[in-house]
Amino acid sequence: MNQQVIPVYLMPGMAANPTIFEHIKLPEHQFKLYWLEWKLPKPNESLSSYAKRMCKDIKHDNPVLLGVSFGGILVQEMSKYISCNKIIIVSSVKTKHELPKRMRLLRATKAYKILPTQLLSNIDLLAKYAFGNTITKRIELYKKYLSVSDKMYLDWAIQQVVCWDQDQALDNVVHIHGDNDKVFPFANLGACVSIKGGTHIMIINKYKWFNENLPKLIA
Repeated sequence: MNQQVIPVYLMPGMAANPTIFEHIKLPEHQFKLYWLEWKLPKPNESLSSYAKRMCKDIKHDNPVLLGVSFGGILVQEMSKYISCNKIIIVSSVKTKHELPKRMRLLRATKAYKILPTQLLSNIDLLAKYAFGNTITKRIELYKKYLSVSDKMYLDWAIQQVVCWDQDQALDNVVHIHGDNDKVFPFANLGACVSIKGGTHIMIINKYKWFNENLPKLIA
């Protein structure tokens, strides 16, 4: 591949498939996009072990890793095992301190272990859980983006988010966040690039902003 072309790997959010990136288009003479997909976790697999497995899907040296929501947490973990040009997280968090109070309470009480994730095999419930209640009216539109409804995966994914133990933000992380994100509220966050009116699903409905601004942020 031409050394001038930067490989950019895109990791979707919890339960989502990479079609959430279907409208992300960057200049082809500068960037080549690669979609990553969730794998089923092994029993009792740690996030770091899972991240190492995901790194096997990275076929280029020094890539850009972009992750949405839980995918943003995952690419930060992946960057601990491979050299990265840049890590970009969208609608995500940089440390455990940026998690909302309700998630920290789930961790403290271990209540995440009794969440009824078997109900999330119902795609309507899964859509609301993954994208938030704000999308109820447009749920049909977003159903196509959710394909990972395996109970073991959902149990594992929720535990990894709630129990993520990152204490300090990593270097080389660019954090993009909407000021109307209900899953990871903007008020909890440290430094980030804010998008006015952006919700937790802004990678889908504000793709024009990303197409315009990602090249500059990567450069």
